[in-house]
Amino acid sequence: MAHQHVEATAWSSAPPAAVYRLLVDGASWPSWSGHDRVEVVERGEGDGDGVGAVRVLHRGRVRSREKIVELVPERRFAYTLLGGLPLRDYRATVDLTPERGGTTIRWSSSFRASVPGTGWLYRTVLDRFIGQATRALAERAAEAAGDDAGAGPTSG
Repeated sequence: MAHQHVEATAWSSAPPAAVYRLLVDGASWPSWSGHDRVEVVERGEGDGDGVGAVRVLHRGRVRSREKIVELVPERRFAYTLLGGLPLRDYRATVDLTPERGGTTIRWSSSFRASVPGTGWLYRTVLDRFIGQATRALAERAAEAAGDDAGAGPTSG
């Protein structure tokens, strides 16, 4: 079975630190990722969302179980799929590059379909999902960075 690859890129006006904060904070994912809920079922290093953390991501009736396998502060977030989708050797990496006063976000994943002949289907679905999540992450980080800087709207 051939390896499949999906990649999406987006630019955010937010600095890498703001983007990274959202990636490592599983509780923030429902606000931008398209998931309904994210729960940490095994704590990782540090505050629980560190390397080794296992999270269950809920999207409708689909439950995927993922493990954080690499963290490079403000530069990289990587995870593997442990279960929930009929995929093998799934690994996704989100690389953050400071660029043009903000951050270029590059989210890539590779995998093999467990069922022969379905790789194209999962590539299509994941291409759409990762593209949307990458763009939404860029937008949410920009909003959060604006809020952090006090640039958000104020009420009187």
